[in-house]
Amino acid sequence: VQLQASGGGLEQAGGSLRVSCAVSGRSFSPHIMAWFRQAPGKEREFVAAINWRRGNTEYGDPVKGRFTISRDKAKNSMYLQMNSLKTEDTAVYYCAAIRQTYYSDTYSRLNDYDAWGQGTQVTVSS
Repeated sequence: VQLQASGGGLEQAGGSLRVSCAVSGRSFSPHIMAWFRQAPGKEREFVAAINWRRGNTEYGDPVKGRFTISRDKAKNSMYLQMNSLKTEDTAVYYCAAIRQTYYSDTYSRLNDYDAWGQGTQVTVSS
């Protein structure tokens, strides 16, 4: 299984970007997929997650109301639409997956994810 993130770039504050995560691998059917991000000198933090099978979502507090996570099962792809960008959104964005059946009160636990992509840089200028 490989996760390939793309679509990052440079945007001004208040603008929008969309990042994508393409999944390849035989019979890939994760239970949960998510976006995390890591800014320089900071720990990796949870951004958003989606239940691949049911479609329900969860968001980290800093991005609620601004970011939207979605998936296209036919294309084996996940997306993160980022609107009203802020300079503090600057980070490397990683996609991740929990491949086995997973039940929890939250999808935000970083250590529960067992597949990771390489990350894509998002830079927001003031």
